[in-house]
Amino acid sequence: MSTPSTTPETPVGGPLAGLRVVEMGQLLAGPFCGQLLGDFGAEVVKLEPPGSGDPMRQWGRERPYGKSLWWPVVARNKMSVTCNLRDPEGQRLARRIIDSADILVENFRPGTLERWGLDPADLATTNPGLIVVRVTGFGQTGPYAPQAGYGSIGEAMGGLRYITGDPDKNPSRTGISIGDALAAVFAAIGALSALHHRERTGQGQVVDSAIYEAVLAMMESLLPEWGVGGYQRERTGPVLPNVSPSNVYPTKDGDMVLIAANQDTVFTRLAAAMGRTELAEDTRYATHATRGANMAELDDIIAAWTAELPADALLDLLNTAGVPAGRIYTARDMFADPHFAAREAIVKLMHPELGEFPMHNVFPKLSATPGAVRHLGPDLGEHNTRVYGDLLGLTTEQMDDLAARGIV
Repeated sequence: MSTPSTTPETPVGGPLAGLRVVEMGQLLAGPFCGQLLGDFGAEVVKLEPPGSGDPMRQWGRERPYGKSLWWPVVARNKMSVTCNLRDPEGQRLARRIIDSADILVENFRPGTLERWGLDPADLATTNPGLIVVRVTGFGQTGPYAPQAGYGSIGEAMGGLRYITGDPDKNPSRTGISIGDALAAVFAAIGALSALHHRERTGQGQVVDSAIYEAVLAMMESLLPEWGVGGYQRERTGPVLPNVSPSNVYPTKDGDMVLIAANQDTVFTRLAAAMGRTELAEDTRYATHATRGANMAELDDIIAAWTAELPADALLDLLNTAGVPAGRIYTARDMFADPHFAAREAIVKLMHPELGEFPMHNVFPKLSATPGAVRHLGPDLGEHNTRVYGDLLGLTTEQMDDLAARGIV
């Protein structure tokens, strides 16, 4: 067995304590769903290919000591069990584990589970309360279902890429895997909704989360703007059309401050803080609609004012006036911020090789049954004995034989 890669587990708590989740799949969309469920106390048993594991073990921009800094985050609060799902014997072992589970999370192409003898309808014959969460690029049905669909493709087809970036350049992207993350969040919501239904009926069901639809769900009024108004949203750089002032403005000391004062009452407060109360009465800026129509010139007026003040003084003035404003943070800023510290937005655990390991804490916060980061991502196969031995009753000799044949 491998050497444990995490600090000792603290007692499982949270609102999902007592639920068992089996996670099959790799990279981000399915595993992030598993992470969210584990954050709130579910026991997550992650099945990984023997020898290689989830490619997320190798992903990430920085790799100190050859270690991924992403894996300890996305695999936190999970158990790692090796299982060759492409081998019939591995499929039978997986079936036994799934029979004890409340939720199965997978993000393979549609038809893969069925090909492995793990069809959700068949799984329901021995575990009728099982909830099967399926995260894919295009969903389980429709002409595109069989196609490979990474998060970036879902972002493109869901509409996000087209409207992101500057109008005179090709569509841009956010610096994170937002499509995968959104599909995982909606998958987790679907799993919790299905759990509530199961409480009333005892019946499980399939949760079908498609990346492109998760992105589409965030696109506000994009569809009726075209379908009803014939208006196509375009890329608008750092601003939203007709929403003003809501932009990034310069400061005397070279910092950047975002000011969001687009509501009428808030703009009145901003004008007073600027010593320009007449702006709130000027017909060009007095209403949300007129400010939007005159966005560029209003931004120039505000930028000329902010450029005369250091960032700290500007923020103090705006906060006192009740105008939403804030710096554009980097990770360094987050570590230094007292509000992050007060709300424990960053949690630190000990990694046996990397030392103190920081990451974002569990969110949202629950007053009575909060979630917790109980341990970092495990070594490959770290929990084989716990699952195959304690749960399934396999002997050491049986596990050694399975390992020798590449099954676990």
